[in-house]
Amino acid sequence: MQKMRTYTTQMDAAKKGIITREMEIVAKKENRDVNEIRELVAQGKVVIPANKNHAKLDPEGIGLGLRTKINANLGISKDCCNIDLEMEKVLKALELRAEAIMDLSSYGKTQEFRRKLIDVSTAMVGTVPVYDAVGFYEKELKDITEQEFLDVVEKHAQDGVDFMTIHAGINRNTSERFKNNKRLTHIVSRGGSLIFAWMELNGKENPFYEHFDELLDICERYDVTLSLGDACRPGSIHDSTDASQIEELIVLGELTKKAWERNVQVMIEGPGHMALNEIAGNVMLEKKLCHGAPFYVLGPIVTDVAPGYDHITSAIGGAIAAANGADFLCYVTPAEHLRLPTLDDMKEGIIAAKIAAHAADIAKGIRGAREWDDKMTEARANLDWNRMFELALDPEKAKRYRQESRPEHEDSCTMCGRMCSMRNMKKILCGEDINILRD
Repeated sequence: MQKMRTYTTQMDAAKKGIITREMEIVAKKENRDVNEIRELVAQGKVVIPANKNHAKLDPEGIGLGLRTKINANLGISKDCCNIDLEMEKVLKALELRAEAIMDLSSYGKTQEFRRKLIDVSTAMVGTVPVYDAVGFYEKELKDITEQEFLDVVEKHAQDGVDFMTIHAGINRNTSERFKNNKRLTHIVSRGGSLIFAWMELNGKENPFYEHFDELLDICERYDVTLSLGDACRPGSIHDSTDASQIEELIVLGELTKKAWERNVQVMIEGPGHMALNEIAGNVMLEKKLCHGAPFYVLGPIVTDVAPGYDHITSAIGGAIAAANGADFLCYVTPAEHLRLPTLDDMKEGIIAAKIAAHAADIAKGIRGAREWDDKMTEARANLDWNRMFELALDPEKAKRYRQESRPEHEDSCTMCGRMCSMRNMKKILCGEDINILRD
């Protein structure tokens, strides 16, 4: 007989001293004592997004002292609405071990894709319900009611979504601050711009801010983690760390405390586009103003002049952000600002984000991070190609590069040949002749 659940959310269990199955799994993955994980969840410094209705979920922890996690964005749009293709991307993201997948579908009846995604995904699943509202109701934005916005959130929760981006921080005061402090790129957050437009068209308060308690009711009922969206994130390095962004961050900190009072887990979303020298300060501000809640960053993209290469600009920013305390990186693909990503774009984005996350984990001293690199170093020193491929972040690409350019001698590569330092040092230290010119 199944034991009755005596808690509402992971945070509720943690505060009651209950160790959940999800906490045990996270502790094992992170090589941490489960009581440490429970205490961090109770404090809100770690979240374990785990909707009660997501049956196949393999839980992950996000937050203080844990490995930096990455998220891959997917979903259909009006111009590209091939569900089968998006499901291919889902399977590839799972194969590449992305810890989270966000369904950003913004066209038509999106529930079919969302349910298929949740049915197959062992990774945590996130959504942005406001994207779905227009298609779900087949209404113009201004005609959607406050209750209808909340009903879409509940629909996503019922389907098993583990975390949701909710732009609750752009209230009437934040909007006035934005209008009084002009930007080059205005509001670039798609969800944030929709909420801002709805407020302007209806002359009303943000429904997610005004009805935050009802939103928490839904999150508590299904154990949905709130990912408090950064509607005012900068869309260019010119607009970063301005009054609008900081005003919203202060509001998000206040909403975080409200959520914690209801045992609802919270992450805070962050920039955006930002110069390198501002990143550490922004992480510090989020941790301070939002009371240590996990920080989820898009990038940051550190220069605006590299369309087609923004997986690189964001990986640079993401590594710096995570090394300074950010906990969760949203991947950016080479297609950013240009088109819906292809399967190859998505793979490039995931690998770039994983490089950034791992580089940051080394800097943060995360348990086990350096050991991976040390094993690769040993394999290189031993010229053990098969072991190198096993340890590679992308074994497929490493093997392909090796096969495409075969060396004359297997103990080298076509870059150095017999001048290979690893080959020659190994021979010399074993008392052998290195015979660079002779066979």
